[in-house]
Amino acid sequence: MANTVVVGTQWGDEGKGKIVDLLSEHADYVVRFQGGNNAGHTMVVNGKEIISHLIPSGIIQQKKCFIGNGVVVDPFVLLDEIDYLASNNIDVSPEMLKVSDRAHIIMPYHQAIDKARETKKGKNKIGTTGRGIGPCYEDKVTRMGLRFCDILDLDHFKEKVSIILEEKNFYLKHYFKVETLDFDLVIDQFLKIRDRLIPYIADVSVVLYDGINADKTILFEGAQGTHLDIEHGTYPFVTSSSTVSGNAASGSGVGPVNLDEIIGIVKAYTTRVGAGPFPTELFDEIGNKIQQTGSEFGATTGRKRRCGWLDMVVLKNAVRLNSLTGLAITKLDVLDDLDEIKICTSYEYQGKTIHDFPPEIKILEECTPVYESHPGWKQNTSKITQYEDLPENAKKYLDRMAELTTVSIKIVSVGPGREATIIKEKIF
Repeated sequence: MANTVVVGTQWGDEGKGKIVDLLSEHADYVVRFQGGNNAGHTMVVNGKEIISHLIPSGIIQQKKCFIGNGVVVDPFVLLDEIDYLASNNIDVSPEMLKVSDRAHIIMPYHQAIDKARETKKGKNKIGTTGRGIGPCYEDKVTRMGLRFCDILDLDHFKEKVSIILEEKNFYLKHYFKVETLDFDLVIDQFLKIRDRLIPYIADVSVVLYDGINADKTILFEGAQGTHLDIEHGTYPFVTSSSTVSGNAASGSGVGPVNLDEIIGIVKAYTTRVGAGPFPTELFDEIGNKIQQTGSEFGATTGRKRRCGWLDMVVLKNAVRLNSLTGLAITKLDVLDDLDEIKICTSYEYQGKTIHDFPPEIKILEECTPVYESHPGWKQNTSKITQYEDLPENAKKYLDRMAELTTVSIKIVSVGPGREATIIKEKIF
């Protein structure tokens, strides 16, 4: 298998975990390159659901996994996840998992600020998970961050925490008017886990470079989706990292010439968690039916996902931004019972037709989707394993997706399990 990047094309929750789990069987290394534990990837293995938030999904296939420098890591969550996976008989030893020494650490004050900020915003909150992701990225940009390499020198770590905490506590006390954090307590928390963390820390960029030179193949696992990207998404209703394929290089320390294949994961309809514009959102019985049939609840937050028709303005934007070489369609089976299925091909705004995704939130909120209708197939697809055996109307729906995006469909998922997968064109 060529070095492959997997990214979400919508607002996250497209089913990347399953596709990464599937593809990782054919890779040597699996790398997570951005985001934090605000992402949740769900895999179903032998009928059992396993959810990861930080550790790449490839760990299920017992591939060597890496958390890149572009990820912000809550070390306590990381260790909890290691214990959870180990309890499911998955080897998550330091031989199987490495964390970049340049990855930034989510500190307790990041979480305190995140939650206080959302509370203060009230009805204007953006729907953050409150896990400290954004504040950690803020400190990274303002050069106030702590990295995993800092843990290796305890005296240096303490000195940095002392300086940073003085400012954070002032902010928490005088602006948000909430409790401050105790320096000794913060340090004590890290002292309890430091010895466990150290064996996992490595220069991931160097390890990956050496692996490429030894003909190892790498699968790069993205989190969230293209339209939550800090640069290109529905700002400010976005995540705090760059979710597009270009960041696979920067977020892992691998040169871009080594990215061979870029697969975009597309849910057969569209969902979104949290606040923000969503032009094709459905507020009727069909939207409720899709939500219930698809079990659309966030893997990380448990929040109910908003559901709507497939949006080609969104999808074609993702094709351009990511240089997609193939599509993997997920949850096709959720649409099995519908009489009619719609595809949004453009937006209408103040009498004008819009084909390209606009940056202004106000415009997006006032856009009306322009739909084309397709007949449903009214047939159970969850047991189908060959593309040619899909109902004709299902194939026509998929063919239309490929036609509108000008990108070929390589994988179709018709259920949560590994076996509920149709390989249309081989990637490996």
